[in-house]
Amino acid sequence: MKPQELRDLTMDELKQKLEDFHEELFNLRFQLAMNRLDNTSKIRLTKRDIARVNTIITEKKNAEQG
Repeated sequence: MKPQELRDLTMDELKQKLEDFHEELFNLRFQLAMNRLDNTSKIRLTKRDIARVNTIITEKKNAEQG
């Protein structure tokens, strides 16, 4: 997901996206453990999406304070 798309979302939507990405990461790791995951790069991309969402959440919190 692109950062600009994330910046357009509200805080509640961002938190929901974060939960969704964490759930997706869990499922990918589970598939990896069961040798069912074909494309292991999805784990890396999901981790990056989680980091992006966390960064946007931090930016929005800092913008509210200052």
